[in-house]
Amino acid sequence: MSADMDTNQPASCQTDRNGTRPVPERRLMAVWFTADTHFGHAGALSLYRRPFASVAAMDAAMVERWNETVGPDDDVWHLGDFALRTTAAAAAALLDALRGRKHLITGNNDPPEITALPGWSSVQAYAEITVEDRRLVLCHYAFRTWNGMAKGALNLHGHSHGRLKPLPRQTDVGVDVHDFRPIPTSRLRGV
Repeated sequence: MSADMDTNQPASCQTDRNGTRPVPERRLMAVWFTADTHFGHAGALSLYRRPFASVAAMDAAMVERWNETVGPDDDVWHLGDFALRTTAAAAAALLDALRGRKHLITGNNDPPEITALPGWSSVQAYAEITVEDRRLVLCHYAFRTWNGMAKGALNLHGHSHGRLKPLPRQTDVGVDVHDFRPIPTSRLRGV
């Protein structure tokens, strides 16, 4: 799959035709990456040493940080392990509460109930996309080698929760590494 996307950030305000009131310029779509949210997973608090008092606090903080970061017209690539130990209805409500068009790259903890949620714009185990003229190889798992590696392609992954030393041009986009929020292309290693 290839997706050429513009990720310009908001520009300064202009004035209306009469020059009397500020009119914000339309914010262009951005592309974001994240993984390993583990919404609803009590074990994530201790296993990954997350700084939240409860699962509810963790889930609320991640929804808030996601929505502070992502615009309604933005694309977000979630590289697996969206929600664990939660009902399909609760997972659907969480997905609906998150801004942007959400694409799921499936992880080892994404059962059929999660992958079938109607809030996903796409669901696949692997994708190759182009963003800002940069080729990206997306998978839940980190690769030792990947398609286009010698030609500058970047490998984005989750699964390791920041515990794996990355190779050059490889980024763990998981929330445990990035303040529990999605990251832009500019934060990827090798860009």
